Amino acid sequence: EVQLVESGGGLVQAGESLRLSCVTSGFTFDTNAVGWFRQAPGKGREGVSCIRSRDGSTYYLDSVKGRFTISIDNAKTTFYLQMDSLKPDDTADYFCHTIHNWACGEDHYYTDFGSWGQGTQVTVSS
Repeated sequence: EVQLVESGGGLVQAGESLRLSCVTSGFTFDTNAVGWFRQAPGKGREGVSCIRSRDGSTYYLDSVKGRFTISIDNAKTTFYLQMDSLKPDDTADYFCHTIHNWACGEDHYYTDFGSWGQGTQVTVSS
């Protein structure tokens, strides 16, 4: 059974940083990409970032490029989203996610299928 458990959300001021973590089990990083999507109140799901462990390929939403960094630990059981220079527009529930490798690439990240965690709330005040 695939399981993903997020942590690390919270309330911060604009310009500050947060690091989200996702502990995983039930799948292998060799065949699956992992990523983060977010959903703000009244808005649709938005793919933030994903990474393919097999070749290191990453995707970032344009609005987070240069501020967010996705990474995987050496044991390939936990992955992270380092979020720097946070803005009020980053306020949302963040979900960690796993999908087949083909659904994550440098120019795409499909979030409508796969498995995801329960979400962690990130609130950025101005």
